[in-house]
Amino acid sequence: MNTHVYSRQSVLNDRHRALGTQFESSWNDMPIPQRYATDPYFETEAVRCRAGLFDVTSLRLINVTGKDALAALEELLTSNISKLGPGKSAISNIVDENGSLIDDVLVYAIAPDTYRLSHGGGTLEDVLPLVAKGRDVQFRKDNDTHILSLQGPKALDILAPHTPFDLASLRYFEHAPTILFGRPVTLARGGYSGERGYEVFCTAADAGFIWDSIVEAGKPFGAIPVSWACLDIVRVESALLFFPFDMPEGDTTPWEAGVPWTVHLDKPSFRGKDALIRRRGQERVAQVGIEVDHGDAIEPGAKLFKDGVEVGVVNSTTYSQHLMRSLALVHVKPAYAPFGAELDVHSEAGVFKARVVKVPFYDPLRLRTHPLEERSPR
Repeated sequence: MNTHVYSRQSVLNDRHRALGTQFESSWNDMPIPQRYATDPYFETEAVRCRAGLFDVTSLRLINVTGKDALAALEELLTSNISKLGPGKSAISNIVDENGSLIDDVLVYAIAPDTYRLSHGGGTLEDVLPLVAKGRDVQFRKDNDTHILSLQGPKALDILAPHTPFDLASLRYFEHAPTILFGRPVTLARGGYSGERGYEVFCTAADAGFIWDSIVEAGKPFGAIPVSWACLDIVRVESALLFFPFDMPEGDTTPWEAGVPWTVHLDKPSFRGKDALIRRRGQERVAQVGIEVDHGDAIEPGAKLFKDGVEVGVVNSTTYSQHLMRSLALVHVKPAYAPFGAELDVHSEAGVFKARVVKVPFYDPLRLRTHPLEERSPR
């Protein structure tokens, strides 16, 4: 029996238990509903065709305020935060002085001196004091706000009738304060599924009511609560990276992780900028996706070989019933990164042929999250 005492808990735990979880996993010192009684593949079909409701409260939230808030974030993060106007958000990263990734961060710009940071399992909170020193900036951990994520093509239809906000006008990576089911919330367009979806930020006191209201409103559309096992499937199908599991070297650069778009070298100095410049062009690995000739998921950590020589490692995996393929996000030596490169996967189940393919595996043009009509700037 797991006797660990967690410092963080979701107020929705009783609802998760009723859905069949035994809280098989935890993340960021919070138990998470890894599995429900429903089949994760059935849940995945709901997300892909209708909608699924996730509890992602185990993300860590930090509120950043003060007249030097922007200056502190510009020093901390690799991307240009000054380009974010209120109501916009963006994915960024933090690197150490060696240019190695130590956290990924989703930044929400609320006002010129107010930001919200959402991050996973990295060391953001350890480096915050370094950029705050001598500045008029405050960082406050938020363990009250709960995050409910409704993902799928019916998400808009389910939520729109229950808010006065014009939800259809909210573009990907935009957010707005509003009312949902009569309660104050912030609605953000985004998620971790590869589908159109919305994240609902609400107080712990309102989380149960809003969860129940979304579930009830979603019933006519076939929407259901879905587990983290489902989240693992849809995020790998959509080739969405999970820090630090997709950066196993321990000193991976953004260049090696395949996220160069998070690094803006044209902005003034930031933590690790000189190291990033030095290490660009010296990539030891490349981030790619492979499909494996196997009828099941390969275990993370399996090795990749070419002509008997080890050339890479498997990081995140799933078997996609939707695509009928065994999929993996992997790191390989750059010489073996081109599409079509053939590799051997040495796993616990045996040796299997694999090849490098275009990612994301699902919706390769990301039209579900980034419709063509929304791709022009505004």
